[in-house]
Amino acid sequence: MQDQIKNEIRAIISGKGQVRYGTAIQATAHYLGKGPSTGPKTQESKQIREQETKSLEEFVNKNNLWVTKIDFSNYVSEGAEQRVFLKDSRHVLKLNDAIYYNSWRKYFLNLLLHNYFFPDTAYELIGFVKDNQILYAVVQQSYIAITESTDLKKVKEFLTSNGFLNTRNNDYYNPDLGIILEDLHDENVLTSQGIP
Repeated sequence: MQDQIKNEIRAIISGKGQVRYGTAIQATAHYLGKGPSTGPKTQESKQIREQETKSLEEFVNKNNLWVTKIDFSNYVSEGAEQRVFLKDSRHVLKLNDAIYYNSWRKYFLNLLLHNYFFPDTAYELIGFVKDNQILYAVVQQSYIAITESTDLKKVKEFLTSNGFLNTRNNDYYNPDLGIILEDLHDENVLTSQGIP
């Protein structure tokens, strides 16, 4: 089973496999994959990140991917990673500058992995926006109406039964897949109608 999952993930990351809302994300990651790769966190990687951002902006310009209609007055919340805005009664928009990733490409690969493992809350890349000279990816996600508190014991049981080890607090690791799931606390795992 693990080998099948690994093969499906490889296919998705390479652009040969499909995942919900993956087309735009895969195209962007593939475009960035043609540029220089990032190495250890050094001054050089900062320069590579700046080059990658310029390349990404060229891609956005070339493909007309600028989002011009975000109602910033519909602000919902933000964490260290992203700002969240209500789009309508069924969707939220999330602005992310990939600050927690040493490359934009890794951010997009993370979105693909999320969409593979959690298709019910899949991210759809709808474009990009610049705010205060910072480039943000704009992703759309289903709005989840919370009906009850999240039982983190059930989350742990579910992940454990799927091969993930609890490494600390709300972080998990699957040694067979080499995948880390972090920050799965009750503000990031919402429960609606008994389903986390």
